[in-house]
Amino acid sequence: MKYFFILLTSLIFLSGCSSRNAFDEFKMDKDQELSISSLQSAKIISSDGKINGVFSAIYLNEVYPDSFNDGEYFFIYMYQKEPKELYDPKELKETGLSVKLNSKLPVKLKELPRENIFSHLISIKSDWNRYYILAFLKEKKENLNLVLESDPSSSADLKYQKGEQ
Repeated sequence: MKYFFILLTSLIFLSGCSSRNAFDEFKMDKDQELSISSLQSAKIISSDGKINGVFSAIYLNEVYPDSFNDGEYFFIYMYQKEPKELYDPKELKETGLSVKLNSKLPVKLKELPRENIFSHLISIKSDWNRYYILAFLKEKKENLNLVLESDPSSSADLKYQKGEQ
């Protein structure tokens, strides 16, 4: 009887164990998987070596090749200790902050709200970040160099390799 009681108690404890595990919460759709592989981040470092913020970008042509194929598109978000607006070539005001792809300014730039159509692609959303979508002319080069320039003294550099599209 003693062994039966021990066996019964063990079975009750083991039956309470779930068939789920921690990895069940990490299911991603195809877009999220592609965005994780395309996501790159860099620190915005001043000429004196101080970190002024973080710059992150997702190359949307890799995530949505059917939708974004007439140019080079990036979803970027950044945190800066001293926030500045990105320079928009269509506006005449100088902001001291610009993003260039292979030394060329974007043809389209749009600031996005915190919750936007690309929010599901990133795991971290913050009120301190600023979110943008940028469009550049189609590049013939396979190597893409996305650079955030903040004044002449600080910058962040991300390198992408175009895939087969």
